[in-house]
Amino acid sequence: MSDTRTRPFSSLVVDGMERAPSRAMLYPVGFTEADFNKPQVGIASTWSMVTPCNMHINKLADDAARGVDGNGGKAVVFNTITISDGISMGTEGMKYSLVSREVIADSIETVVGCQGFDGIIAIGGCDKNMPGCIIGIARLNRPSIFVYGGTILPGCHGEKKLDIVSVFEAVGSRANNKIDDAELHAIESKAIPGPGSCGGMYTANTMASAIEALGMSLPGSSAQAAISRDKELDCERAGAQVLKLLELGIRPRDIMTKAAFENAITVVIALGGSTNAVLHLLAMAHACNVDLELDDFTRIGQHVPMLADLKPSGKYTMAELVEIGGIQPLMKELLNAGLLHGDCLTVTGRTLAENLAEAGDYPAGQDMIHALNNPIKKDSHLVILRGNLAPEGAVAKITGKEGLKFTGIARVFDCEELALKAILDSRIQKGDVIVIRYEGPKGGPGMREMLSPTSAVMGKGLGKEVALITDGRFSGGTHGFVVGHITPEAFSGGALAVVQDGDTITIDAESRELTLHLDDDALQARLMQWKQPAPRYTRGVLAKFARLTSSASEGAVTDKYL
Repeated sequence: MSDTRTRPFSSLVVDGMERAPSRAMLYPVGFTEADFNKPQVGIASTWSMVTPCNMHINKLADDAARGVDGNGGKAVVFNTITISDGISMGTEGMKYSLVSREVIADSIETVVGCQGFDGIIAIGGCDKNMPGCIIGIARLNRPSIFVYGGTILPGCHGEKKLDIVSVFEAVGSRANNKIDDAELHAIESKAIPGPGSCGGMYTANTMASAIEALGMSLPGSSAQAAISRDKELDCERAGAQVLKLLELGIRPRDIMTKAAFENAITVVIALGGSTNAVLHLLAMAHACNVDLELDDFTRIGQHVPMLADLKPSGKYTMAELVEIGGIQPLMKELLNAGLLHGDCLTVTGRTLAENLAEAGDYPAGQDMIHALNNPIKKDSHLVILRGNLAPEGAVAKITGKEGLKFTGIARVFDCEELALKAILDSRIQKGDVIVIRYEGPKGGPGMREMLSPTSAVMGKGLGKEVALITDGRFSGGTHGFVVGHITPEAFSGGALAVVQDGDTITIDAESRELTLHLDDDALQARLMQWKQPAPRYTRGVLAKFARLTSSASEGAVTDKYL
């Protein structure tokens, strides 16, 4: 494998007399004479001790390196960042969360582009790692594989299985005096038993599943426990397979086509996945030069049922889905029903249909994944709304358990913290529509997730009695009657900016409308009086993001208008 066909980039860095200084720099980091003739594979590790989602990924990176080195390549491990949504949730620090997706993509592009790696393996754990890795991979378009760091095992308190959302909802229960301090402490201390990403069909598991459906992970990668022999083998196999992709000349954009993105959307819907998938898939498609729009989610969602009874709206964890076979049997059923494009190429070098021919079936009697003729919801839970409050679109998560229509009275807050205080202080009542604005990509900046307010609503027992709308976004752990990603956002002069306490708002999932009950003349009069607030940040990464980001309806990417 020493020919430059499999070393198109590393050969430019290390071959020839004039590259002697480069080789000199590589001897002390572990290169031998023989290594200079091997394809170099950069392994982007998102290891960090800032979150349990990523605390084990350094070991997984070593496993992937072993797979590369044992099959004729030379692995080079490097790090990029991660942040913790769960830790920063509800604080000013959460504004950095979506920004981290762009930083991760930029850093992978920067290191690989500079060092001349021929292939890439990227290993991600927490939410933004995954789209960040794929965006970086797509920009570079060198043979690549994404490896998911794996799901956490559930915690346990008494007879109840726990995860991080259990803790957020316990805060609401404590505020409502449904539990005492001792019970809250017991829940918080037992919810996170070890490494791995949040345990429901929250954003991490949603995006891992989407990327496997997209064809960029090896079959089974999305449904493995973080600490398991299966996950170690997944990494080793990725190390071997990326070298085969180099030999075959298969690159990421050969795999990530429009049809492949449609497969990813289909699987996300069937699993009841996070609203963040909409934002991230739009951003990933942009990096691939694939024309994906909000309306594609509506078009696909009309024909794809929600089948998985997984948290947050259901009762099962990802670890339990792992036990019955992961997402491969589900994908086989979707393929057989004509809901997936089976001819899409994948990182195995084979088509999706060829991969799924080897998939097994779910065990008889399981009720975690419903049959196609007995869905939890006959169409998508991800509902794209439009109307005078969201002429450019908004994203609702409507599983049907909340109902399909809500009309209520606006209670308006200009930031998340004010809304959370009102909920915890019992100032939100049945029939209210909580409006949280100036939390969009530009206005926040950074588009914080509203898990603290939505969990407090659930903890207060108001999950079916109130709605919440925002130009921010939601954690994959959110459930209830919620609408996010409202565009144009308030900071950009969207109608959300002029909603007033006492206004009537309707959310209609059947007609796909988000309506402020105000006639056009009155709405325009309010907008004429509105003045854009001063930016909250004028220096640093948040200021740069606010200046560069596109709308949420376009994925909130930072290179769209360059």
